[in-house]
Amino acid sequence: MDNVRTRFAPSPTGYLHIGGLRTALYAYLFAKKNNGKFILRIEDTDLERYVDGAVEIIYSTMREAGLNWDEGPDVGRDYGPYIQTERKDIYLKYAQILVEQGDAYYCFCTKERLEEIHKNGATKYDKHCLSLSKEEIQRRIDAGEKYVIRQNIPEEGATTYHDLVFGDITVENKDLEDNVLIKSDGMPTYNFANVIDDHLMNITYVIRGVEYLSSTPKYNLLYKAFGWDLPNYMHLQPIMRDATHKLSKRHGDASYEDFIKKGYLKDAIVNYIALLGWSPKDNREKFTLEEMVELFSVDGLSKSQSIFDETKMRWLNSCYIKDLTDEQFYEYALPFYEKVEYLKGYDLKFLSTLLKNRCEIFSDIEKLTQFMVEFDGYDLNLLCNAKWKTDQALAKQMLPDLIQLCEENFDGLHDGLVAYAERAGYKKGQVLWVFRIAITGAQNTPGGATEMAELFGKEEVIRRLNDTFNRL
Repeated sequence: MDNVRTRFAPSPTGYLHIGGLRTALYAYLFAKKNNGKFILRIEDTDLERYVDGAVEIIYSTMREAGLNWDEGPDVGRDYGPYIQTERKDIYLKYAQILVEQGDAYYCFCTKERLEEIHKNGATKYDKHCLSLSKEEIQRRIDAGEKYVIRQNIPEEGATTYHDLVFGDITVENKDLEDNVLIKSDGMPTYNFANVIDDHLMNITYVIRGVEYLSSTPKYNLLYKAFGWDLPNYMHLQPIMRDATHKLSKRHGDASYEDFIKKGYLKDAIVNYIALLGWSPKDNREKFTLEEMVELFSVDGLSKSQSIFDETKMRWLNSCYIKDLTDEQFYEYALPFYEKVEYLKGYDLKFLSTLLKNRCEIFSDIEKLTQFMVEFDGYDLNLLCNAKWKTDQALAKQMLPDLIQLCEENFDGLHDGLVAYAERAGYKKGQVLWVFRIAITGAQNTPGGATEMAELFGKEEVIRRLNDTFNRL
């Protein structure tokens, strides 16, 4: 494809939502797949919802995710400024052109009047101010009355366009409202600014949420009024937390930052959200960003909603964790180790070798090591194992010998336990089960008997063995 230019245009209203990051990802993948340009534009004209620091969050999140933009506020290039509040005069100029053509008009209706007409059953604005004369308009502007500029949408006919995901979309013009283009504070609405910016920045493919599918005809009427070519459209179904509710911050974790804090790896997050609405032809589930670029195609985009399945995301993250070296795991895990007070003093690098194949996300570390401080008073029935035919009586019989073994030959513990089993007529599994339960008090541990002993150290192991013996 020639001259492919896509854009991601987030509003700086807080953390970057997973749905927004997915839109950015698809726009990035499509551009790179077709040797095009990926543009970042900050849509900050909704001053009431603007959150300090949100722009920096957008930058850092996208860079962490590997979605580096070719043009944007901090990169520049030929189509700037790339921040809408810095383009305010541009929008007003184009709005006035529409007014002169009759494709837009000044509206002085108060908030009270708008509420009244809706209370009386109106489903959209009634074009009340469309018939005002130029003289009346000027008089009211000179008198300081607040006004907006509205799009003048035809009341007859229909508007049709083609979407690359959903096919041809037709909307009756009578169902479209005369949207506000310029607000009373002089700032443009999204409905206007996105059209002007997409044209002036030569955006050829617009990729955004399906909520704009039925309102895109309003934007296309603006393109038509200016005599501009339409971009190509791809609309994406929302990410759902269940069959009826969208994934939302109100209902728990929904931002990239939330999942990073829980201990997900950034590559796993990007990989998983890529699958929320797109399927590669070979049905693979794990791939790098570079591989996604190679595999991405519009044909793989889904018309159906995607359910966010954190269980699957955890599984995928565990695959990425298993690919880490022990040293990499330790580096990622260190901030999570530091949150767990009882782990201080332990050999955390050794612990990392035990946890790497058990850990799905790094915040699991506390859950996986909780047994280390829950030893006192553990359920002695854990010593009973049907497979190995062990019980409390057998454990009480073994423990004096196991304590002596640790006192005399802790450094050669594994071979010592195996030799003891052969010498005493036990199965190796019986000895290892009793020993591990007697020092951990836990059915599931991140390592076997001797690994747990190495983690605790000789003195602590003997203390725990004695404690178990004394309780039997």
